[in-house]
Amino acid sequence: MCFSATADLVAGSAIAAVGVACVARARGTADLPLAGLPLLLGVHQIVESLVWRSGGGQGPATVVWAAIALPLLAVWVPVGVLCVAPRRAVRPLLVPLAAGLLTAAVLAYRLATHPVTADIRGHTVGYAVSLPGAEVLVAGYLLATIGSLLLSATGTLRLLGVLVAIGAALCWLLWRTEFISTWCAFAAVCSLVLYRWVRERSAPRTTDRVPTGW
Repeated sequence: MCFSATADLVAGSAIAAVGVACVARARGTADLPLAGLPLLLGVHQIVESLVWRSGGGQGPATVVWAAIALPLLAVWVPVGVLCVAPRRAVRPLLVPLAAGLLTAAVLAYRLATHPVTADIRGHTVGYAVSLPGAEVLVAGYLLATIGSLLLSATGTLRLLGVLVAIGAALCWLLWRTEFISTWCAFAAVCSLVLYRWVRERSAPRTTDRVPTGW
């Protein structure tokens, strides 16, 4: 989320461009879910610019925004981390994956059966949907998204998990005051971290050469 329609559109376009670069440099199909995450985040920001311009409400842009933010990301992130995990690191990641699948199922059902409303609040947008047991769902969502990154065997992805955790906490505090929404800035930083990860994955590996000709 950003603080205006223009900010969302500009930030979303920039983040999506990073996403295109990540996908283009991806080493293989297993890397595509995480490499494509900035592209998804960029589209998400662009969709929210439409929510701003429509004045909130219950329009298609609001529904699409909620569908990406809630059930889709709850599955996308743990699946992406699992796809690139070495075999020895797979078992711990099954816990956040299971949490993401269960959480996404509940969220998708609620979105399909209940209206989602967007409300412009100063320099932020508030979204409301009926969620029973919201605390449990939030815990499952955080375990799926942040937890899977923190449990990754890759240092860059663990760093991403720390940044997402800090960013989510700060953005939530600022959003509660209705002062300004800053998630687009953190999404941009996270996208650059993912681009760094893609470059690390695609870099040619050097091997020790045994001297010959003795």
